[in-house]
Amino acid sequence: MAKLGTRAKPAIVRVKTEKRAAEIMSICNEHGWVCIVGIEPDKREDISDVERLLNPAHADADVKTPNRNAPCPCGSGKKYKYCHGATPKKGAVKQMPEEKGSAVQRAVNSVLKRFRFGRDR
Repeated sequence: MAKLGTRAKPAIVRVKTEKRAAEIMSICNEHGWVCIVGIEPDKREDISDVERLLNPAHADADVKTPNRNAPCPCGSGKKYKYCHGATPKKGAVKQMPEEKGSAVQRAVNSVLKRFRFGRDR
């Protein structure tokens, strides 16, 4: 799907006056957005596409803390409440569990080990 404000998917705006249309076009041109502005004095103003471009939704807002009894998302196999969800004891330093390397990382490490041994011989 095309990104809003591009030639493939322009922001569509409806305003009541030419002055307001010029304001909206100015904002779009400053940011390099493609915008179609319609002037319709008898209809309600709709600038929702430009508002969406000015205030994008944050991806972090969708991330939720897991349930305390759910498995920890770090992959340790422990419950969240005993791993990353645990409240640290007074004076204790919380340590993060070591994450298991990805298959790609393990493969790279294997190749590097072979390369080192090959050069030493």
